[in-house]
Amino acid sequence: MRALHDVPAPAKLNLFLHVTGRRTDGYHLLQSAFMLIDWCDTLHFERRADGAVTREDLGAPLPPDDLVLRAAHALRQATGCAEGAHIGVHKRIPAQAGMGGGSSDAATTLLALNRLWGLGLRRVQLARIGLGLGADVPFFLHGGHGWVEGIGEHIQPLALPRAHFVVLKPPQGLDTAAIFQAWDLKRDTEPAILSGFAADPYGFGRNDLQSVAERLCPQVAEGLGLLARHGLSGRMTGSGSAVFARVPQMQVQEGIAFQAPPDWRMRLCSNLEVHPLSGWAASDD
Repeated sequence: MRALHDVPAPAKLNLFLHVTGRRTDGYHLLQSAFMLIDWCDTLHFERRADGAVTREDLGAPLPPDDLVLRAAHALRQATGCAEGAHIGVHKRIPAQAGMGGGSSDAATTLLALNRLWGLGLRRVQLARIGLGLGADVPFFLHGGHGWVEGIGEHIQPLALPRAHFVVLKPPQGLDTAAIFQAWDLKRDTEPAILSGFAADPYGFGRNDLQSVAERLCPQVAEGLGLLARHGLSGRMTGSGSAVFARVPQMQVQEGIAFQAPPDWRMRLCSNLEVHPLSGWAASDD
């Protein structure tokens, strides 16, 4: 195999996000429902015979040492592989949005290079490598929606009804570290149970980071206000500045009747049934 083209890396939305505690090493303990949506980056992989790993930005420019390159190097280090690759990245998912774009790119890179280089690693092995890159990477290797706990390493499969969502991303982003270091962050939410969530998956809970985010980034509150003025109940996703709301089927058919400010990103998304690369690594079940 010499190349893999048009390989997707989907975004996620956090249907809720509760902070339930904090470990002695400073990491926060979380509960969340991660939902895959059809807003995707696209990556292209070509095998290099000289053993080098290079990246080409086909859309928005990425940092010099982003998660795509870090994932490729981590995979080589973990396996002793000396193969090379040239990776093209068409970036569509906005940065600092709370949609997991960088983590999804890393997971897609691990899955694609595992296949391109013929390494044969199982999903649990890739997840161990992924966790060293970021807490959300194992989720994107998981294969579907997930009930996520701990620092992101405990994932249970989650079935969700088909639905549509409008996602708004303001120009200003949010720094995850600034939110989790905030003095007024609520860190003691009582743990939820899966059955409680399942009774109302699109209305359950809240995002405990949202009030801090609104203080640090007033555009979060502005986006939520825009959704509310059109009868939509919105919330923030993850630790970024994007907000979203479920859109009733009738409104989807009639069309979204409002426009975001000119410099904002707005997109109508659907949730996915499974990750588009589900099955690219052997399951551990």
